[in-house]
Amino acid sequence: MDQTVTVKAKLLNIDEETAHSFMQTMVKYKDACNFISQYVFNHAFELKQSKLNKALYRDLRNKFGLKSQMAQSAIKTVIARYKTVKTQLKQKPYRYDTGKKDGKGHAIWAQTFRNLSWLWYPIQFKRPQLDLQRNRDWSYLSSTKQISLNTLQGRKKVDFVCKSFDQYLDSDKWKFGTIKLLKFRNQWYMHLSATVSLPEYQPEEAEHVVGIDRGLRFLASCYDEKGKTLLFNGQKALRTRRKYKKLRAQLQAKGTKSAKRRLKQIGQRENRWMSDVNHRLTKTLVDHYGANTLFVLEDLTDVRFATEKTAKDKRYEMVSWAFYQFEQFLTYKANLNSSAIVKVPAKYTSQRCPQCGRIRKENRDHQLHLYVCDRCGYKSNDDRLASMNIQFLGTLYRSGEEAPQFNKQASAE
Repeated sequence: MDQTVTVKAKLLNIDEETAHSFMQTMVKYKDACNFISQYVFNHAFELKQSKLNKALYRDLRNKFGLKSQMAQSAIKTVIARYKTVKTQLKQKPYRYDTGKKDGKGHAIWAQTFRNLSWLWYPIQFKRPQLDLQRNRDWSYLSSTKQISLNTLQGRKKVDFVCKSFDQYLDSDKWKFGTIKLLKFRNQWYMHLSATVSLPEYQPEEAEHVVGIDRGLRFLASCYDEKGKTLLFNGQKALRTRRKYKKLRAQLQAKGTKSAKRRLKQIGQRENRWMSDVNHRLTKTLVDHYGANTLFVLEDLTDVRFATEKTAKDKRYEMVSWAFYQFEQFLTYKANLNSSAIVKVPAKYTSQRCPQCGRIRKENRDHQLHLYVCDRCGYKSNDDRLASMNIQFLGTLYRSGEEAPQFNKQASAE
């Protein structure tokens, strides 16, 4: 199994001439990507590299002045972006009311899976960027510990700083890929992909099985095979989000150009803060449980947080935490630590009694965050209870059951 990580580094001592070369190349590359994107949109979303290369290669060289490998990279960049959007559309089907009612008088909803034909306009590349291929467009100079980057004006050698970069220089273990060159707040950065080959993880050999319930009151509620619970309080994160929301509302009400610029900065800062919280939280989990751990998460695809009974001024905090990012971070950190994650169905995990198996929605009190079983009397915090049920499904998966899930009819028997 190959695991790819992104190594982020800051470029140092960039003079005016080098900065001009970087920016000119990035702008041309961005314009070329938009040109390719328009072609893909106008030609039935053709995403084959060979066909796009045949149709657009000369134009990319002549109109935008891109070098040979840069032209190929621009095509790959656009293809990758469209494939990402294609996956996102597929994961979020369009739901609509059929106008019919079921036996209880509830509306019957149907869904239609979406594809690229649902796009109204081509994907736009707004931010200047540049993707450089290893050996062809960039190289590492071990003698001077510099990075050599290709531009339309020729090669530029630059210094950089990156924490623990030396570990990626082991060519027997790590393989470098593409560098993405970026500019942020007048500073230059590069994102370097590095890939390592890992042995396939065997779930049945896992020493630890940890169920993790993601939420807002507790960002992560964890329960392991020893019966120990670990809760990560989300109240501090909730207060920070409310602070950002209040500041955003004030700037929106002001409406000036400077307020709009500030508003954009606030959004970027909040996203970076959320990423940092998810990074630190997932690192803590991997370090705490150690190697050879099977982390079990709920599959939250098509799952939404109901906000109909939540005050409007609190709905923003209720639905917009980056749970998918948490999953991505935990996945790659677990893989690098000889562990793995598995996703199980979220259905009934907060309604099932872990002691007697009874599934009943009314047993959970959302206001008190308490679950009380009406059959055996078992009591527990509802977030902890969910992590217990998730951990139980993970145990079934480790035992060889391919798709463990809870069945309400079976629990009623």
